[in-house]
Amino acid sequence: MKVSILQFPATNCEYDTEHAFKDLGAKTEIVWHKSQTIPSDTDLLVIAGGFSYGDYLRSGAIAKFSPVMKAVAEYANNGGKVLGICNGFQVLTETGLLSGALKRNEGLHFISKHHHLKVENNNNDFLKKLNSGDVLNIPIAHHDGNYYINEDGLSELEKNGQILLRYTDENGNIKNPNGSVGSIAGVCNKEKTVFGLMPHPERAMESLLGSDDGLAMLKGFFES
Repeated sequence: MKVSILQFPATNCEYDTEHAFKDLGAKTEIVWHKSQTIPSDTDLLVIAGGFSYGDYLRSGAIAKFSPVMKAVAEYANNGGKVLGICNGFQVLTETGLLSGALKRNEGLHFISKHHHLKVENNNNDFLKKLNSGDVLNIPIAHHDGNYYINEDGLSELEKNGQILLRYTDENGNIKNPNGSVGSIAGVCNKEKTVFGLMPHPERAMESLLGSDDGLAMLKGFFES
């Protein structure tokens, strides 16, 4: 499996992401934001976390104008699988590849800690190694993780099974750290080929570091 990982100025999770996928046996390639193309052998394209362009104007708002994003849109629109993690999720919403928007956290503070998530839908390549209702312990680290979508959009997500993950406590009860609508932590597109989440599965690959729950999340892509 080949995983290509985008790199923008000021992103800081591309090497963690590369390490995670290499540990799972994937070939990886870091793709600089000025590239005009996505490597032709790409099986999964990852937009990693960090602070692309320093999060000036709005998180992901400048990154969407990078030269590589035209190729990303073409890749996604042709059915290519895309995973956006944290800032990558923000970039995907800014470009319209995923519905909704990420706003400033309700408490106006940067949040960095482990937080539990409940799997809402596993009928997709990302979470198919897990069961609906499973509770995971995954790090979050964001200032603009407050997911927003209007009522009609939320109804569409619910109807199409596009809500992937919700923030909960260890027992699966809603525990919302940032004000996200419906306590949503991750969504996908209607075709279930583009995925975005604010938590960092690439930081939950070893129990020594607090959790290895990220393993089951990322492994799903290897059997698609």
